[in-house]
Amino acid sequence: MSDLKEMIARYSQPGRIDWIGLRSERRGVIQPVSQVQCREDGLQGDHGRPGKRAVTLIQAEHLPVIGGFLGGRKVYPAELRRNLVVSGINLAGLKGRHVRVGGAVLEITVICAPCSRMEETFGHGGYAAVRGHGGWCARVVSEGHIDIGSIVEPVGETL
Repeated sequence: MSDLKEMIARYSQPGRIDWIGLRSERRGVIQPVSQVQCREDGLQGDHGRPGKRAVTLIQAEHLPVIGGFLGGRKVYPAELRRNLVVSGINLAGLKGRHVRVGGAVLEITVICAPCSRMEETFGHGGYAAVRGHGGWCARVVSEGHIDIGSIVEPVGETL
């Protein structure tokens, strides 16, 4: 393996789940929960889309960045409408990889781009504030249970 491939495969520490949110219908209110069952088609109780966009994740470290672009306001996970907030591990560095999230395994597939709803939520410039920081979509590789505090790490990799 080349030095670059080795460096790309590394991560410094596992991440963790800080927040879980579900919406029962399109445009529905996001409800925070402490645990969820991850099924083949997405999170149980969530309106999500099966396939490569079954679960959405966002980096906890990006919330204050988005807030900074909005004039320093606090940004709450439910406002961004993602399912899982992950801290401590760079989700962008996991694109295309299988990642254990609690008892489930997800594949980080594509960027979860912001939608026009961000303008409704944050006001003028909300879409632009989230752009590049909106998180990632994932497909479910294997089902399992996810709790707040669950470990997030690539499958089969070592530190």
